Amino acid sequence: MGWQRARTDENKSSRKEAIYHAAFTLFKNNGYYKVSFNAIAVEAGFTKSNMYRYFSSKDEIFLNVFANLFELWAADFSQQLRALEQDVSAKYFADVWLNSMLSQPKLLDLMPILFTSLERNSSFEQLLAFKRLSKNLLYRLTLDITKVYPDIEGEKAFKLLNLCYAATTNSWTATTQSDALKKLYKLDEFQALKPDFEKDLTTSIEIIIRGLKASI
Repeated sequence: MGWQRARTDENKSSRKEAIYHAAFTLFKNNGYYKVSFNAIAVEAGFTKSNMYRYFSSKDEIFLNVFANLFELWAADFSQQLRALEQDVSAKYFADVWLNSMLSQPKLLDLMPILFTSLERNSSFEQLLAFKRLSKNLLYRLTLDITKVYPDIEGEKAFKLLNLCYAATTNSWTATTQSDALKKLYKLDEFQALKPDFEKDLTTSIEIIIRGLKASI
């Protein structure tokens, strides 16, 4: 497909959505390093010169894709937090977090890339804009968390979010296994080491919450 120059905001938005979709597909299937700016253009049906009308690099594209998904997740999770009673069990909170993440599978797929690749390659300006957006979204969530757990506020609420996010990334990354690793986990002696995303993540979050409460 060849795109003509967008002349309205609606057309520009649809062009960006096409780029986001193409980029997500390539990043998920090939990893960050194996995807080029030109490959994204080809996948989206753009010429390279047309792509530069919208983005300056694949780093910028990735950050925009991730930011959109992160905003969707944050809005959904905030809504769920506001529906919780005060001092719900750590297990219940962990289940709410888990379900909010499972509702955003694209975000889960890109989270490991953000930690392992992108933050080493983006420019200062790109990271600054992204980090400011993330910080603002997380700040709003800390307010919701403090309403659920009054004894977890301020920096501790930020720490809860950051640790839960890191645990999610680690647990999700472990679900991507080579054929050899899948075969290994079928052996009886390694059954106990086999990753279980849902169980591992909720257990980790329960431990994090209890630890933060104990440190008060």
